[in-house]
Amino acid sequence: MNAISVTRMPVDPGISGWDAILPEPQRYPELEENRNCDWLVIGGGFAGLAGARRLQQLHPKDKIALLEARHIAEGPAGRNSGFMIDLPHDLTSDEYTGALERDRKQIEMNRAAIDFAGEAASEFVFPDEAYVRSGKINAAASQKGIQHNQHYAEHLTRLGESHEMLDTKQMQAICGSDYYLGGLYTPGAAMLQPALFVRSLAAGIASKGVSIHENSPVTDLQKQDGDWIAKTPLGSIRAPKVITAVNGHIESFGFFKRRLMHIYLYASMTDALGKDDEQKLGGEAIWGFTPSDPLGTTVRKISGIGGSRIVVRNSFTWSPSRSVDDNRAEKFARSHDRSFHARFPMLDSVKMQYRWGGLLCLSWNGEAAFGEIDNNLYSACCQNGLGTARGTLSGMLAAELASGIKSKHLSEYLSQSDPSRLPPEPFASIGANAYLHWGQFKAGKDF
Repeated sequence: MNAISVTRMPVDPGISGWDAILPEPQRYPELEENRNCDWLVIGGGFAGLAGARRLQQLHPKDKIALLEARHIAEGPAGRNSGFMIDLPHDLTSDEYTGALERDRKQIEMNRAAIDFAGEAASEFVFPDEAYVRSGKINAAASQKGIQHNQHYAEHLTRLGESHEMLDTKQMQAICGSDYYLGGLYTPGAAMLQPALFVRSLAAGIASKGVSIHENSPVTDLQKQDGDWIAKTPLGSIRAPKVITAVNGHIESFGFFKRRLMHIYLYASMTDALGKDDEQKLGGEAIWGFTPSDPLGTTVRKISGIGGSRIVVRNSFTWSPSRSVDDNRAEKFARSHDRSFHARFPMLDSVKMQYRWGGLLCLSWNGEAAFGEIDNNLYSACCQNGLGTARGTLSGMLAAELASGIKSKHLSEYLSQSDPSRLPPEPFASIGANAYLHWGQFKAGKDF
């Protein structure tokens, strides 16, 4: 494929609270000229930034450029819940887990990505809340959720992974609420302020010489005399090798069509809590719960830049077109408010300040859209709902693949299958929507 016309641009509804509560960011110039470089990375999220950093490590004297369609942290990377998870976390599974050997390999690779992120946080001196290796808790609000956690704990025991079961009192001591019946703590995950993390990583690699251009979406990608030329509205970059790190947007480039599933998830963030609210709530200053049921509600309490706030995430929209209207996030306000007040009735006067949606990309068989998709054109896409860890991993490994570097993790990634083809429409959409709505209903109090 020597000429690629990008068919649509990404759509992100609402204003992400993660980005909005931060001070004004460092801005990078829009591409307004025709440039040459040695390496081009398309996409400024977890995969793109990790890929650029890995290229920088492997080729410190080369010219590396990165194009981001929006501002850094305004896209999906700055809209997720900020859990960088090491353990099995398959969103299409009833209890997150899969086959033992597959899970062991994925854990090892996820931890390599978490370590890579941690090394960047140390090297570039990220603010403390951008990256914390704190572990995470699977929270259960129902007996069914408790059973999910017990089965997950049994799987972790077979994997030889450390974990601790928490009871109602322990959960209340953490979050201040008696809503949860129990929890499952695992120590290996990192917690991110996702917008602060990607901002900090972008600033770090830029300080080492990577040229970042914001508001510079690629509209055309053409092969000419052995090089790729990426055109943006006001300029172009010519490079021998290109890494596309755009997650589900890779379909807009003409690749993996009818093989990727696109889902919007929605979140709300409260106003900054006052001293009275903090006293009413109690519990710890910072914590994060993923739901014991994959289709349940994720909840985090943050404290730091922007004040103390609570973030609630639930509800899904199946969107093959990768677009929704700008007001879609507001349509889930009732669901978020209901979940929030059920958990924190003592905070009845607290309102939500920000509501937003963010895209994630899944494949039917759980595989990544990874590898050399054309001559010297590489894909680090489809993170299967774990954009923080698997996005970082995909970017790292795509840089190694493009550089001809061999590694154990790259060999394992290349041994995976391609994303499998989806059922034809309208059956795919009917089936997906039915699955999501039924799953949310079955989640019960964990939703």
